Amino acid sequence: MLETSARLLRLLSLLQGRRDWTAAELSERLGVTGRTVRKDVDRLRRLGYPVDARPGVAGGYRLGVGGSLPPLLLDEEEAVAVAVGLRTAASGSVTGIEEVSLRALAKVQQVLPARLRRRVEAISVYALPTPSPDPTVDASVLATIAGACRDHERIRFDYRSQDGAATRRDVEPYRLVHDRRRWYLLAWDTTRTGWRTFRADRITPRVPGGPRFTPRALPSDEAITALVSRGPWPYRARVVVHASAQYVRDHMPVQVAVTELGPDRCEFTPGSDHPLMLALYLGLLDADFTVIDGPELVAALGKLATRYQVAARQP
Repeated sequence: MLETSARLLRLLSLLQGRRDWTAAELSERLGVTGRTVRKDVDRLRRLGYPVDARPGVAGGYRLGVGGSLPPLLLDEEEAVAVAVGLRTAASGSVTGIEEVSLRALAKVQQVLPARLRRRVEAISVYALPTPSPDPTVDASVLATIAGACRDHERIRFDYRSQDGAATRRDVEPYRLVHDRRRWYLLAWDTTRTGWRTFRADRITPRVPGGPRFTPRALPSDEAITALVSRGPWPYRARVVVHASAQYVRDHMPVQVAVTELGPDRCEFTPGSDHPLMLALYLGLLDADFTVIDGPELVAALGKLATRYQVAARQP
């Protein structure tokens, strides 16, 4: 009985770890015959686990969707990752899930072995979260957007821009991107007929949603990253840095699209909420640079240069 129970747990873990399994693959992993696999699948079904079967020579099994959530089987590293993720979510950039995350974390920690529990507790004690002035986004908004992305359904929403102007949008949603402690929606704007990014914390979904749509070919991951990293910055500048492109990528606080001009020369177009902040970030690069276009940045650099010169002359 103990051997059968252990095998059932192993079978359940395999079904949870991958979407589709052939009967031959499960037989090999479990070290049993195909007949035993079929019997074990029947046992899981009697226990309430919805295991779907595909007939035929290449048939197999997958864990279906049931009315209740079955217990998850996690290995040690997965359990630690889940616990740390729940603790981060309790103080992260998504509102409305703090209490739920803490309740789920308490359940996970209760069943962790003592040595793994100590690892999680050490992270919680010695990892100090820093307060952020960034706005948070409601969990229900993220869920609505993610569901529309999954089901290929257009969404309509009211959107508040950087300057506070209110507009109504109708888009085909594709991806949610988390960057710089903020959530962004990558979507095809049906009115402006182009790819756009939207700050999720500025989105107020309207109901009902729109019709289903046929998905378009997505831009590459690099292009999506560039769209998000550009962001709706009110201040931008074109800058040539006298260093390699990889050096700039490694030293900027966020991901940026950089064009290589040579082994020790590159160009990019950074942005910021304020030109003074952009000047400070460029100074932290610790590399020579030239402003090709950006009068606000030039003025901010002059202001900082004067201030630093005065400070340097003080005894």
